Amino acid sequence: MEVSSFGTIAWERCSSALKNMKVRPVRGISFHPSQELFVSGGDDYKVKVWNYRTRRCIFTLQGHLDYVRTVFFHPEQPWIISASDDQTIRIWNWQSRQCIAVLTGHNHYVMCAQFHPTDDLVVSACLDQTVRVWDISGLRRKSAAGAQPMMADPLTAQRMGAQGDFFNVTDVVVKFVLEGHTRGVNWATFHPTMPLVLSCGDDRQVKIWRMNDSRAWEVDTCRGHYNNVNSAIFHPKRDFILSNSEDKTIRIWDTTRRTLLQTFRREQDRFWCMNAHPELNLFAAGHDNGLIVFKLERERPAAAIYQNTLLYVKDSQIRLHNFADASDQPTIAIRTAPAGQYLPPPRAMSFNPSEKAILLTSDSEGGSYELYQLPRQLSGHVADAGQTRRGAGACAIWTGRNRFAVLDKSAQQILIKDLSNQTTKTIQPPVVVESIFAAPGSQLLLATASSVVLFDVQTRQTVAEISASPVKYVAWSSDMSTVALLCKHTITLANKQLEQLCQVHETIRIKSAVWDDAGVLLYTTLNHIKFALPQGDTGIIRTIDNPVYLVRVSGGDLHCLDREGTVQILKIDPTEYRFKLALQRRNYEDVVSIIRNSNLVGQSIIAYLQKNGYPEIALHFVRDDTARFELALECGNMDIALETAKAIDKPAYWDKFSQEALRRGHVQMVELAYQRVKAYDKLSFLYSITGNSDKLAKMQKIAVKRDDAQSRLQNSLYLGDVEDRVRVLRESGQLSLAYLTAKTHGLEEEAESIRAMAEVDESDIAGVPSAGSATLLYPATPIKTAPELDWPQLHVSKGIFDGRFNFGDKGAGPRPGKSRVADIATAMVDGEEAEDGSGAWGVDDDGDNIGGMVTHDTYGDAGADSEFGGDADLLDGDGEAEGGWGIDDDGELDAEIAAEATAAAAAGFVPPQPGVSELEIWSRNSPLAADQIAAGNFEQAMKLLRDQIGIVSFDALKPAFMEIYTASRSVLTTAPLSPAARIPLRRDPVESTERSQFLPAQIYSMTSALEQLQQGYRATTAAKFEEALTLFKRLLLSLIFVTVDRLEDANEIKLLLEICREYVIGIDIELARAAVSKEEATEANSTRLVELASYFTHCQLRADHEKLALRLAMNTAYKQKCYKAAGEFAQRLLDLVPVPAIADKARKMITICDRQSRDALPIDYDARNPFVICAASHTPIHKGEAAVNCSYCQASYKPEFKDELCRVCSIAQIGAQATGLRSMASAD
Repeated sequence: MEVSSFGTIAWERCSSALKNMKVRPVRGISFHPSQELFVSGGDDYKVKVWNYRTRRCIFTLQGHLDYVRTVFFHPEQPWIISASDDQTIRIWNWQSRQCIAVLTGHNHYVMCAQFHPTDDLVVSACLDQTVRVWDISGLRRKSAAGAQPMMADPLTAQRMGAQGDFFNVTDVVVKFVLEGHTRGVNWATFHPTMPLVLSCGDDRQVKIWRMNDSRAWEVDTCRGHYNNVNSAIFHPKRDFILSNSEDKTIRIWDTTRRTLLQTFRREQDRFWCMNAHPELNLFAAGHDNGLIVFKLERERPAAAIYQNTLLYVKDSQIRLHNFADASDQPTIAIRTAPAGQYLPPPRAMSFNPSEKAILLTSDSEGGSYELYQLPRQLSGHVADAGQTRRGAGACAIWTGRNRFAVLDKSAQQILIKDLSNQTTKTIQPPVVVESIFAAPGSQLLLATASSVVLFDVQTRQTVAEISASPVKYVAWSSDMSTVALLCKHTITLANKQLEQLCQVHETIRIKSAVWDDAGVLLYTTLNHIKFALPQGDTGIIRTIDNPVYLVRVSGGDLHCLDREGTVQILKIDPTEYRFKLALQRRNYEDVVSIIRNSNLVGQSIIAYLQKNGYPEIALHFVRDDTARFELALECGNMDIALETAKAIDKPAYWDKFSQEALRRGHVQMVELAYQRVKAYDKLSFLYSITGNSDKLAKMQKIAVKRDDAQSRLQNSLYLGDVEDRVRVLRESGQLSLAYLTAKTHGLEEEAESIRAMAEVDESDIAGVPSAGSATLLYPATPIKTAPELDWPQLHVSKGIFDGRFNFGDKGAGPRPGKSRVADIATAMVDGEEAEDGSGAWGVDDDGDNIGGMVTHDTYGDAGADSEFGGDADLLDGDGEAEGGWGIDDDGELDAEIAAEATAAAAAGFVPPQPGVSELEIWSRNSPLAADQIAAGNFEQAMKLLRDQIGIVSFDALKPAFMEIYTASRSVLTTAPLSPAARIPLRRDPVESTERSQFLPAQIYSMTSALEQLQQGYRATTAAKFEEALTLFKRLLLSLIFVTVDRLEDANEIKLLLEICREYVIGIDIELARAAVSKEEATEANSTRLVELASYFTHCQLRADHEKLALRLAMNTAYKQKCYKAAGEFAQRLLDLVPVPAIADKARKMITICDRQSRDALPIDYDARNPFVICAASHTPIHKGEAAVNCSYCQASYKPEFKDELCRVCSIAQIGAQATGLRSMASAD
């Protein structure tokens, strides 16, 4: 028996919830099989129900008059059973919080009472030396009929119980009384599948009882305990009985032979209780100082793999699984346990392909091995194993064609044996060996408590050694070049010389490992499949529900064995670890191929690339502008950094961009960044150090317009313009500085004017420098005037990731050349302004109108309005702003620009870059699926619809996709033989003046939706149900693409969606009813006919249609003699106030039906019990029952239809998680 210290989750939940909440001892606890509840009973006479998530008591059930011994939940019903020292057993309804039955009959303390797993039975154990089996089928029937529960008063309950026993009409009756124990019985329980009862008591015996419908009798008794036996259970999967006792032992018994198999003893603590895990092969036993969680045997199947074949042990057979054709067949049977003995399953297998021999190692008899010979020809049937050779040894491994090594752990010897099981050589290992494993050639891996030694058997020498925790398993790669040493919580990867490559640590147990063909280790834990690269990187491939043991990986197929010994194939995605391996090996061609052919996304892969020095690759996986900006700066891709900075358009990012661009010498980009944030002082200094006097002059005029005296003074200093400097000082009131500046630079008339304005006598002024002694500050004169001012760059060859292929960037990827930036910078200062009078340096919503100029930007933006509110008098105040700067005398400058352009053209033609298309503007401006479809982004639209409403099938939406796409553009035929021009159609061409407002024209609107709704109503009224069904389904699908601007309209769409859903379900029910009416008139068909007509009346229809549905249901029920239902429909019809003729008919129907208030057919319909209709089965789902909904139309379904396609909308998945349909472009 293998004992484990983990698995105390249930104990922690109970103790944390109950701690400091009960004054008296707690004697029994039971967890609900599906809900977050558990029930407890104790010495306070109370039964309490708790929520272990909130750690609070929900309610208390009172009624017992003495200690409560045990409590259990019913597996299906909302019942709790409790046994008490007051000699009674009580059954409670924990939903209504009332006692529904009191079982009396025992005349001593009732120690235990449990429900049967499947039948309507209860078993109880009492200190009156009896075990009683109770029949509670009457209680179930009473509960199903909705009868009132019995009174909770204990005395009244006992009196009613006594009378009921006397008249034999109680809900719970004693079926069997089992007598055979000589002292009090402490525990009794049912077998999970067989008609057996197990009991144990203070007579130190465990008894097995069998029962049938008429009687019960004792089968056998298990004797062996030396003190009171407190609990016993059946093994849920094996023919074992587990019992524990105050003699400090847990004993395992064979159910069929009633013999003792194994005993586990604890030296100090007595055992009191025991339970089995509902799903796993785990058991828990409580003792004086706590509890232990254990399992009886190993669950890992012994297996070995050779080429394309897997050999493994299952059901005492060696089976062979072929990976190529997935065939699986038994070969031979292995030794089983003799009568009355327990033989643990094999622990390990070693296969010799040359001799077709197998070594099985087990822990029986302190460690033993068995040598089996496989048949030469496999027949598909279990063959005779023939002569089996056995021997003692902790491990047995093949070391050659006809020899194998056996570890004698007690003597610390390695025995080399031949095929006849004869020892040919004895080796004394150089270290204390715990286990041995296979290694290449004639070598062995010797595992010690702290290391692994590579030992050569022939030379008897140590080849290498590596430190490691106690190794449990070893996994070699296919070429035997690398090895994985699996410990409890660590994996050590090493080469064949045992040189450590890396070490992986896990917090939970490592179960198995296998090598991929590419050299990646895949391993499993309790709930994950993970990978480990030789360099140490790890990651999660997928999660698993139950532990599995890996045997082989082939591409995306992972072959493994589960704990039941079944070969499974799990689908995995190897893209991530192959991508990382290719990066580490610098195999960039594979990196390119993976990026092209797979959807590798996620924050983890981006962080990995950035951490390992590949920001240029990470850049192509990012769609967030902020992350793209940071990565672009890190890898020096200033083009993408500029693009993302425009998209973000925040001063902090422009400032960071300008610093990096200045550091790299991209002067034009620096200029653009300064212009975007209106850093006038930085721009002036930039123009000064680059010697651009023309732009400095324009900066001076902008400063005048801004009325910024400081900027004017600074620019006049840079330009050496003394007159303007004096003018600024004079206008600023700094007359002394103005006079001194004018006098110093020989401006006598200006100086005299300033002196007169200051009313200062010339004789009072002293110390003024003489004219001609001052030197003016002029901008640096460029050595060579060129349109491109960027620093010269070294010519380097492009890397494999620099534009060689398209990674799917938001733009067009890295773009060569810098003439585009020069064009931007030149146009921003020297370009012409739009005629609406845009001001200087204004930035419109589109982002590139710098300085109020129309900029034909290679990055795809154009200028518009400015911050000055469209003031045409930018500088001169003449009201005729001809240029972007309001200057009308720039003819010379224009001539210079033309000359520069001519020179640039002579040097080499640079083709203009395309602008942003209307379709891309649509895509950027709207997050709605309909607008993405119009822009041609079908994949993005599908992704949005999958996330919002869980669509998994787009077949029904293909016509709508094509209609939206074609309706948003027109075709204009031009000259013959010329291609037609495609003109995008905007939604509001008159009002949409800004680029950020451009959206495509849409054919689906609220108006068209309402028209379709009216058509559906008319078809329903005319009983054209098939036509109406088509109309409502079409409307249901078209609502996905209706776009609105107001929240009220969005709510109207939701209301239309509900109407369509109800009509589709209702019409579908009516069509089903019509089909049933044409079939043979059987009782089942007649019943179904009435049920469908009844359900139709519960669809939320318009009032006139609901009246028609009620009339139809009333007539149908009456014809089938369901008078009770017909009367109910007639009454509901009267409540809707129909026309007088229909009302009279309904009243007559009520009169007739009241005389015969019964239904001739057992219809599944109760109008008083609220329900919704399952859209698939057309059956009711009552309130409180489990249900799942369509992620789009919210149609209700029973749980068995989960993950199927919705029957109403035909596009969404039932039970899928979705964020909800979005019809408004703006969030508010």
